[in-house]
Amino acid sequence: MSSLAEIHAHARQVLNVVNHQLALHPTSDSVTQSWTRCVNEFHLDPSRFVVPPVLTERELAARREALSDLIACSKLEMTTLYQQLADPELAVVLVDAEGVIVHQVASVPFAETVAADGFRIGAVWSEREAGTNGMGTCLAERDCIAVRQHEHFYPRYTSLTCSAAPIFDDRGEIAGVLDVTSRSKLLQQHSLVLVGMSRQMIENRLIDARYRHANMIHFHSRPEFVGTLHGGKLAVGDDSTVLAANRSALFQLGFRSLAELRGKRIEEAFNASLEDMIARSIRGSFHPVTVYSANASNRFFLVAQTPQNGTKHANPIVVAPPAARGGGAGAATTTAATPDRRETRGRLDRIAHLEFGDPRMASQIQLAARVIQRKIPIVLRGPTGTGKEVFAQALHGISPNSGGTFVPVNCASLPENLIESELFGYRAGAFTGAQREGRRGKILQANNGTLFLDEIGDMPLALQARLLRVIEEREVTPLGAETTTKVDFQLISASHRNLLELVQGGLFREDLYYRLKGIELTLPPLAERADKLPLIQHLLDSETGGDPPDLTDEATHALLNYAWPGNIRQLRHVLQMAIALCDGEPIRCSHLPPEITQGAQPTVTTATAMHAETPHLADDADISALNAIQLNERTTVLGLLDEHRWNVSNVAKVLGISRNTLYRKMHRLHIRLSHDGLAPDGDA
Repeated sequence: MSSLAEIHAHARQVLNVVNHQLALHPTSDSVTQSWTRCVNEFHLDPSRFVVPPVLTERELAARREALSDLIACSKLEMTTLYQQLADPELAVVLVDAEGVIVHQVASVPFAETVAADGFRIGAVWSEREAGTNGMGTCLAERDCIAVRQHEHFYPRYTSLTCSAAPIFDDRGEIAGVLDVTSRSKLLQQHSLVLVGMSRQMIENRLIDARYRHANMIHFHSRPEFVGTLHGGKLAVGDDSTVLAANRSALFQLGFRSLAELRGKRIEEAFNASLEDMIARSIRGSFHPVTVYSANASNRFFLVAQTPQNGTKHANPIVVAPPAARGGGAGAATTTAATPDRRETRGRLDRIAHLEFGDPRMASQIQLAARVIQRKIPIVLRGPTGTGKEVFAQALHGISPNSGGTFVPVNCASLPENLIESELFGYRAGAFTGAQREGRRGKILQANNGTLFLDEIGDMPLALQARLLRVIEEREVTPLGAETTTKVDFQLISASHRNLLELVQGGLFREDLYYRLKGIELTLPPLAERADKLPLIQHLLDSETGGDPPDLTDEATHALLNYAWPGNIRQLRHVLQMAIALCDGEPIRCSHLPPEITQGAQPTVTTATAMHAETPHLADDADISALNAIQLNERTTVLGLLDEHRWNVSNVAKVLGISRNTLYRKMHRLHIRLSHDGLAPDGDA
């Protein structure tokens, strides 16, 4: 607000409300109380703007270090929220309990514009320093609040609209505030709802982070909400005392605050002991089991999980693999007739494009062609970029379900709070922001077809339980629905990780592992394949419609002797670029990236290559095609990489995502590492 008359008019409105005089515009009780605090307690003058103070770099670093777990639990949710709102004229910010902005996600232009008014990382936005505003007033009210333009105390901020929600820690105290501040002229109610949902995710993540050694109890009055954003969550010690609870747990159990529940034995909340809940959850393969409140007045559905660190009760019972047990969607059966050799040969012909002379690939293809006919679930193992999705699509084409749809789901690329609705779907009106007509999930889309779960090792444990239920019962219940739908699909999973090692580390359910692993097939990395030359020729043919350019001897030698840490995907990208550069002439070394032509390199495994990162950004990164949101995200990722000395593993942990997801994000944002010139970004 630049006009002096407008400044005085706004100041007069504030003072009239505080002094109970006639006001030009009606104000809410929370805004009236905030303006009164600003004038009477903090002695602020609405006509005299003072820029909020900013911490020194050393003070800010110390504060962020003390809040490292809160920031780590918030970053991914803030980025996801920013992408959901999809507005370059807003910022998603995190402030601590004293109103200091400790993290921010915003477009560069918007961040630079509001920084002039003191809206920046390190600034103090409590009511005492910044007057009435979303963050400071949320801290004062200890509740979700929206402060629209003219409701701000200072006229300087009346172009902004804020939606804020308090984040409570495991002790029930305010740890900080999650806020969306925008230049929207209208108060967007959906923004406040999304902020509230993101806040719940952060609070749940805080409980997980601070109580890794505790038993976790997930419950709800409806079974489909167990383990979801709306479910109750309790951290319980081995002595059966409650250590922490989320707000849903307190509400469902009838407690007004955590102090009323914390320290009580779990038997004071439910009519079952901790040992009984754990035992029943294990026996039921972690399906929700029925319990009642301590006074038997309310029924709940519950899953009790033991710590992930291998302590007491950490080992689940051993479940026989599907071939031994039978039943369940995708389980091995023995009733199918053995196909004759002619049928087998025909199927092999239809997937011949997968194999070009490598003995290991040939044996895996022949084995896959046999087992796919019996609807045995298949797990594909192999480094990133080895073509697991292409392999799965080919298997679908020769399976009994080939007439249905091939439905791929990348479990690593979807935000955790979206995987559930993507997989299981939701009924109309199931949650704010849902499509009006509801949505069929991926599992229903794959009915009578093939469901391909890529990077299954990155699926959250809570959703692993729901997936296991679908596989065993052959039925799915969309979010918010009360009826189930029968389904039948061929299940193919894939991972670059060793699932058995994840099981042993408590990161993957053992019962689900044996349900998925009817048979495991391994796709070798490109560097170890004996058919690189015919594979290169095949890719050239496919990229040019059968009229490929020739390869010079030098270019052929360079391609065959390169280590290919990005595997087939990297090879395809390199050939696409070479085809474009050679313009119909033979492909020469000058048409290949420097890292390919800089002499023969020793063959290394993908794992070794991934750890060969150096803090060197590609000089030719073209960011001109990135929009404002992507530019901001790129700046954020680069800042984290610099902060962690370009240790990709550490940055992935901070963001709460897998290494592969981070590599894909870096590739999309044109952040390239010098070790191979191209970050891996999933399977070809």
